[in-house]
Amino acid sequence: MKKYSTPFIMLMMVAGAISAAFAGEGATADAMARAIFYGGVAIGAGVAIGAAAGGGAAGLGNAIRGVLEGMARNPNMGGKLLTTMFIGMALIETFVLYGLLIAIIFLFTGIFDGKAGF
Repeated sequence: MKKYSTPFIMLMMVAGAISAAFAGEGATADAMARAIFYGGVAIGAGVAIGAAAGGGAAGLGNAIRGVLEGMARNPNMGGKLLTTMFIGMALIETFVLYGLLIAIIFLFTGIFDGKAGF
């Protein structure tokens, strides 16, 4: 992944510079710059959601593995372990939903335009 990320970022930077240079003057250049900016915001939001979902999935898998090991060692504690696991899973999913909420706010509220009421 790291092998391809640096050339991809460089390619995107060069493409943005070339498209802005050939866009011309006035409103066309402004529209191109806005399109590049909002495209970057959309890509960033997608990466944020992917990272949050991946981290949440890793945390949930680790929690389930720990509960299953605990139940295998002491079957009498199964009920308490399951209750604690479900509470922990709800908290982990809350963090993933926070990541989704922040991405939606960035994408749809116009916070970068100054139209968000600030």
